[in-house]
Amino acid sequence: MEIIRSLQNTQIKAAVKLRDRRGRTQQRRTIIDGLREIRRALECDFPIETIYVDPTALAGPEAREFSDMLANVPPASITHVTHEVMAKLAFGERVEGAVAVAKIPEKTLRQVRLPECPLIAVIEQVEKPGNVGAILRTMDAVGANLLISADGRTDRFNPNAIRASLGTIFSVPVVDATSEETIEFLAEQGIQMLAARVDGSVPYSTVDMTQPTALILGSEAHGLSDKWHQAGITNIHLPMNGIADSLNVSTTAAVLLYEALRQRT
Repeated sequence: MEIIRSLQNTQIKAAVKLRDRRGRTQQRRTIIDGLREIRRALECDFPIETIYVDPTALAGPEAREFSDMLANVPPASITHVTHEVMAKLAFGERVEGAVAVAKIPEKTLRQVRLPECPLIAVIEQVEKPGNVGAILRTMDAVGANLLISADGRTDRFNPNAIRASLGTIFSVPVVDATSEETIEFLAEQGIQMLAARVDGSVPYSTVDMTQPTALILGSEAHGLSDKWHQAGITNIHLPMNGIADSLNVSTTAAVLLYEALRQRT
């Protein structure tokens, strides 16, 4: 198999640009670090285009499992590279011997197909990809059906979000939309909207989440915008008995998602 040895290779230079949001937006592609994350992308039929592999860096049980999975991947999708090229592709991330480039799926709210009693999370203007990834891990764990990024301030498939999600981002549908579009969609689908606010009037544990439910969370710095102050949206809160007035957005999401799971089981 041909090995790419040059850092000036056009294909490698294009892949490296995917570390930047501008590059991901222009190419409509993202980069996936880590054997576990690539394996989960393959298992979920995520549209991977190329897997760059440094065979000299593959070692250990996880690497052997990964290599076995590669046997079922079309050879045209696998490109071997030198250790130097792999280090450039990984760019300070985990150098585990493989990095993948994948197309970002184009999906709108109108294309979403929901089950009879969906559990949805909405995150408005959340900036930190680590928080997005952590929320997706919890959503995968409880079996939630959809994440809507409303007026998002980080792109859905930021490599750091992929890593923070441990690859669960490929198992949970994620859609970008405006807050207005999201509210309209949820109302049309007959889904109750529970907005988590510091000043919410309803304790979260008293709300019936066994019906179709959307849990709505705001940005790390400012919470939810005034767009969510309207009839038909219930403002809920978590008890805060210390000096802090709020939890990290991913922690709040975990509490609410597991409360929904508790009620539903």
